[in-house]
Amino acid sequence: MSRSHSFASVLGSTITSYLSLKNALGRRFAGETDALAHLDRFLVEQHPEPSCLTPDSFAAWTLTFAHLTPTVRRFRMRVVRNLCLYLRRSDADCFVPDPSGFPAPHAPRAPHIFTEDQIVQLLRVAAKLQPRSTSPLRADVYRLAVVLLYTAGLRRGELVRLVLSDYDVAERTLLVRASKFHKSRLVALSQDGVHEMDRYLRARRRLPHDAHAPLLVNRSGGQRAYSGESFGQGMRSLFRCANVRTARGHLPRVHDLRHTHAVHVLLRWYRAGVDVQVKLPALATAMGHISIASTAYYLPLLEPIAEEASARFARHCGDVLAADSGGGGAQ
Repeated sequence: MSRSHSFASVLGSTITSYLSLKNALGRRFAGETDALAHLDRFLVEQHPEPSCLTPDSFAAWTLTFAHLTPTVRRFRMRVVRNLCLYLRRSDADCFVPDPSGFPAPHAPRAPHIFTEDQIVQLLRVAAKLQPRSTSPLRADVYRLAVVLLYTAGLRRGELVRLVLSDYDVAERTLLVRASKFHKSRLVALSQDGVHEMDRYLRARRRLPHDAHAPLLVNRSGGQRAYSGESFGQGMRSLFRCANVRTARGHLPRVHDLRHTHAVHVLLRWYRAGVDVQVKLPALATAMGHISIASTAYYLPLLEPIAEEASARFARHCGDVLAADSGGGGAQ
């Protein structure tokens, strides 16, 4: 299971079976496991129900985290609702919470799409970073990080988990192992990505290394990887030093470089006259999405793509529309 928990309530065995099923389907379910553990403790201490939840016990449980944000409260309530739906498969009378009474979903934060000038600025500033005792290759690490996040669309966790043997010099590919939904994939590097990787590896050879050593090294011994948190802090510091901010003045998220990769790929396809619908599965595979629906969900809605699509339509159909509008009244 995602995390080690012992479930002691009357729903304990059902929770264990439910989580085992989700894990077998490739879901890590860490947050969901914690939410169900919280429910389990509550039932043990306050509401030892005979088999299922009741409206009263569910309402009482939600009051224990009324101080949290609407987004967190909604998440926990949805987790328990899904458990109840699972229970209903074997008990038709099991209570299932009505989602209409859940807190309203929080509007997702729009991704920041970096401009090419901002990417160049990040690379310039990264190249000037001074080494530290805990990060002797600091400048090299963050230059490579920007390049791989932007040109290969890697997730932050995927990047920090890479080891030296994951890069195939001959094939110019990165092996991303057991990432989201336990999926592994090969990512072909661009020419810029290969050039930056080769440059980084020349610097990396100054430190002790073997095939299983981390690619992005964070200690002078050459065997210590960045944690996701420490790497994220370093990237935010880089954004701050480069004075790269969103339209609202906030620092971008590391994940925004992945969004930018996808948007810029689609823009290049639009400008080249490529059928994007045909190419979309290739982008979904390269980015490690579970289906093309995950790729198509947000990318076509981003403003730069919409503007480019409108411009492309005008180039192809503008003359036709102009001729039609000038053809006079109704026949």
